[in-house]
Amino acid sequence: MANVVRAALVQATWTGDTESMVAKHEEHAREAARRGAKIIGFQEVFNSPYFCQVEEPEHYRWAEPVPDGPTVRRMRALARETGMVIVAPVFEAEQPGFYYNTAAVIDADGTYLGKYRKHHIPQLKGFREKFYFKPGNLGWPVFDTAAGKVGVYICYDRHFPEGWRQLGLSGAQLVYNPSATHRSLSSHLWRLEQPAAAVANGYYIAAINRVGQEEYGDNDFYGTSYFVDPRGQFVGDVASDSQEELVIRDLDLDLIEEVRQTWAFYRDRRPDAYEGLVQP
Repeated sequence: MANVVRAALVQATWTGDTESMVAKHEEHAREAARRGAKIIGFQEVFNSPYFCQVEEPEHYRWAEPVPDGPTVRRMRALARETGMVIVAPVFEAEQPGFYYNTAAVIDADGTYLGKYRKHHIPQLKGFREKFYFKPGNLGWPVFDTAAGKVGVYICYDRHFPEGWRQLGLSGAQLVYNPSATHRSLSSHLWRLEQPAAAVANGYYIAAINRVGQEEYGDNDFYGTSYFVDPRGQFVGDVASDSQEELVIRDLDLDLIEEVRQTWAFYRDRRPDAYEGLVQP
């Protein structure tokens, strides 16, 4: 019998306030559950605008503790209600002066399993993240969930192959990559990097992008979210480049072993020869 997991992701437009944004994602999650999904992931800092287009201290107001802040508590209740695993990216406040771009991972019974903190922090026009976030310091955890072994890599992280590989070495079957990326900067990379990472590491990737324009800058978030399989092939269609969308796809986890046996990339790795890669 095939080991198939029905997985979902949401690419969303900003509503203008946290309450309505979270409520909208709750409704998407309930719809995904009605359609049989066992796991769902949301976009980068899903409960807020992408405020990193500007450097303004007022935007620290979006930060909250993880897991004890209001959004993650609400996501835990939603997981219990729907019976789905939830990947919920938020702006994390650990203590005064310690802020992270974080994703909480919640199991299908509402258990908080842990969090991933974004490692690579950009500082570019439209992406002023170093003003807000410290680099992640929790490694690349893989969470043993009711839907399988799940990892997270956040937005700008996707340009760096090392974390993708560590997630594979740690047993990830599905990696969520919540993002906020805009049309003029990297759209030509969007359909290249995650399929290439899926092939190189032999797992599924859920690539999530925001959609639309928001009030804090000129970034035009282009959606086109998708699932990609370990062969680098899109699972179903890529989402709209202009409209909000709930994407639900069936992922055959048995394909992971088949691909790894066929291409044998893990067998033929040469970690004994890679020492120079981590020298400063």
